[in-house]
Amino acid sequence: MKKIITIILLLAVTLGVSAQQDPQFTQYMYNPVVINPAYAGNRGVLSVVGLHRSQWVGLDGAPRTQSLSAHAPISNSRVGLGLSVLNDEIGPADETYLTADFSYTIPVGDEAKFSFGIKAGAHLLNVDFNQLDIFDPSDPRLQGGGVDNLLSPTVGLGLYYHSKKFYIGLSVPNLLQTDHFDESRNSATSFIAQERMHYFMSTGYVFNLSDSVKFKPATMFKMVPGAPLQWDASANFLFNDKVTVGAAYRWSAAVSGLVGFQLNDQLMIGFAYDRETTELGNAVFNDGSYELFMRFELFNNVDKIITPRFF
Repeated sequence: MKKIITIILLLAVTLGVSAQQDPQFTQYMYNPVVINPAYAGNRGVLSVVGLHRSQWVGLDGAPRTQSLSAHAPISNSRVGLGLSVLNDEIGPADETYLTADFSYTIPVGDEAKFSFGIKAGAHLLNVDFNQLDIFDPSDPRLQGGGVDNLLSPTVGLGLYYHSKKFYIGLSVPNLLQTDHFDESRNSATSFIAQERMHYFMSTGYVFNLSDSVKFKPATMFKMVPGAPLQWDASANFLFNDKVTVGAAYRWSAAVSGLVGFQLNDQLMIGFAYDRETTELGNAVFNDGSYELFMRFELFNNVDKIITPRFF
């Protein structure tokens, strides 16, 4: 039987991808700087976050994504800086993003802040045609072995507003709609994939249910031209500023559960599990999707350690 992911990638390569989706995370709220450069430095400390996602475990060639980000405010200024590396593998395709973030924050009133940011970097694409189940080996568009280290620039923008209990962010991580050509290997290939702009909007509010329990409903919308609107809704509870338990729903896609532990003032770890609500979720070879993340934060001064912010 043909492997589903291989078939999908074969169609993408032979027809050209005109509306591909960027990698997705269930625990995006712990590393917003990946999609929104305006968040850089907004936690007030050096924050380093690593995240791994294995999607549709058991399905050969299924997506695997890793990200590592670090961002911090610059002392005695309104500037924040960040650096992110993201790798996404699906079937024969391997994509790597390396980006730097700059943000500038303006106080709004006594408690709120408004930030705008810019993201710039590079995107590296590799596609190994030898991993495909090719129906027609003589197809001129699938000759030459694949795509090797195709490099393209990325530039993105973001806005972020937050108070002690509320936040909202708008961003476009990449404004450049790049066509990935591979003319050096095969002149018959017009393009392998086409980058489209991804628009993100995320917002949430923290309710203090008691001295020891906080409740945060949150939502994120992602829009890509030519693809269905993606909507994520989540509800998380924080107990004693130490344990987070929550659930999430991705419209017409998946339901998720997540748990996080603030081990000390610096270190937090978390785990999430997704189950598809589509027909793919009923497949015997699909064991769901798993995420692991770790966040480490370095404080310059012990006096600056405050109750952990819930976003």
